[in-house]
Amino acid sequence: MEEPADPIQRPFLGVEHSARGNRWMARLDQAGENRALAIAQINGMPELISRVLAGRGVALDDALAFLDPTLRSLMPDPDTLTDCRRLSMRLAEAIVRREKVAIFGDYDVDGAASSALLSRFLTHFGIEAEIYIPDRIFEGYGPNPAAIGQLIERGARLIVTVDCGSTSHESLAVAAEAGIDVIVIDHHQVGATLPPCHALVNPNREDDLSGQGHLCAAGVTYLVIINTLRCLRERGDRRAGDFDPLALLDLVALATICDVVPLKGLNRAYVVKGLIAARHQQNPGLAALFRVAGLGGPVTPYHFGFLIGPRINAGGRIGDAALGARLLTLEDPTEAETIARKLDELNRERQAMEAQMLAEAEAEAIAEYGTGEGASVIITAREGWHPGIVGLLASRLKDKFNRPAFAIAFDANGRGTGSGRSIAGFDMGRMVRAAVGEGLLVKGGGHAMAAGLTVERGQLGRVRTFFDERAAQTVPQLVAVKTLKIDGALGARAATVELVDQLEKAGPYGSAHPQPVFALPAHQVIDVRQVGAEHVKVTLAGLDGARLDAIAFRAMGTDLGPFLFAQRGHSIHVAGSLSADLWQGSRRVQLRIIDAAKVR
Repeated sequence: MEEPADPIQRPFLGVEHSARGNRWMARLDQAGENRALAIAQINGMPELISRVLAGRGVALDDALAFLDPTLRSLMPDPDTLTDCRRLSMRLAEAIVRREKVAIFGDYDVDGAASSALLSRFLTHFGIEAEIYIPDRIFEGYGPNPAAIGQLIERGARLIVTVDCGSTSHESLAVAAEAGIDVIVIDHHQVGATLPPCHALVNPNREDDLSGQGHLCAAGVTYLVIINTLRCLRERGDRRAGDFDPLALLDLVALATICDVVPLKGLNRAYVVKGLIAARHQQNPGLAALFRVAGLGGPVTPYHFGFLIGPRINAGGRIGDAALGARLLTLEDPTEAETIARKLDELNRERQAMEAQMLAEAEAEAIAEYGTGEGASVIITAREGWHPGIVGLLASRLKDKFNRPAFAIAFDANGRGTGSGRSIAGFDMGRMVRAAVGEGLLVKGGGHAMAAGLTVERGQLGRVRTFFDERAAQTVPQLVAVKTLKIDGALGARAATVELVDQLEKAGPYGSAHPQPVFALPAHQVIDVRQVGAEHVKVTLAGLDGARLDAIAFRAMGTDLGPFLFAQRGHSIHVAGSLSADLWQGSRRVQLRIIDAAKVR
């Protein structure tokens, strides 16, 4: 007689195939269950919280410290980052000598926040730095020779690149030939050959042993600021003692969340402490964005990632790329309000453009790949798409087909600007850099989960083949079985504000520290209705009659939406994450539905 299967390996609630085609599995194996029990008993924690910690690899001895991450315990000595001492000394020298400084940043949230961090720091010392953000369409990513030349002509004696510059050999050579120092602060992957510059701080350079490669550019910039303050104190500059670096953590948290870097180690402290700073709303630009976005309640990672970040990005995608960085440096509330409203308007325009482009991209992908099951990489391309929105298309295609995906916008001259998003376990940046090395791309780069590229139309077929062959080695295994990992089960009555508060202490959640997913077994669908064009609102009731409001975002574009409508009046298993929203002055719990399944 066969031994019974390990219950931990059986489908959670017996769900083999959900509305979204997932097999539900318990996040914890037997060792994890044992660790969760030990964390709960030894530390006196609620069972669900201990399960969340154990499911994210938190060790028994680290559990209490994990719930209270501090900068003091998690921040490394900045000097452990290669070149950080040299770079910080040069920046301190510019402050002491009152040199004209130019900041060259990227056009996304991380670039805008990094630029604003450095600008605010320099302003404290009386240095009004010029911020230059390139136009995404006409200039593309990173420093270009013409822009570097302009900054030098306008008198820059020191150029600082943030969130870019690690691979800008030609552009930085322009500054070197003019005798102008460039210092680079970045986090993108870089090869062995570095560009000509005075110093380059990038925890992902090959000779950096700091172990901080998970930081975004703003996180690295903050370490540079801390180190520069130390250099200034060593020089006897008393102004260094008057500067409060903790006040900058709201911008660091914003960038850390929006750049989707792993929320582990120092990044957790950045976000936890940064959210506290953001709730004081001392940055007029952020405060203005909170108002136009209709923020209700205390600032959370969700607000940064889904309300604030897209508005800052809207300037770089379809408007003035410099708007976001400028907004985050402002002290004038009136001017901040004007720019925030402009970004809000651009974001609405971006949403309309994205909807049209997404419909075209999905139709092309379905025509080319069908359900996508036989594909290793999804690639869509079209002339006339807005280059600033292809990254959003790639993200949606990746979610729809569960494959690494690219969207490429070709101009009238046959040159395409593309962006890609990957799935967990597949290094997209490495693949794109390999294609550059093979001469298939004009340029390209990125990191494991996202990449950008420039390609000539005549090379697109070869690029498709190259990507498919590279991805075929690993992607089929990664997507062989779609699973949804469940942290535990609870009923509607147990979904309380107190539980949400406890779960937040185990956060923040994001990349490499996923939001807890709970299953609500056999809950009846009391009411279901469509909200807007894509969302579905549901009222659930447990066996004891307790009710819970729930929402499935963008469900109408998937199999989940129709499934929920078909189950009105029936009991189903529902999986999702909990949140507490402010409604008419009080907080109420809501379930954000991820998946659902029939009760067998």
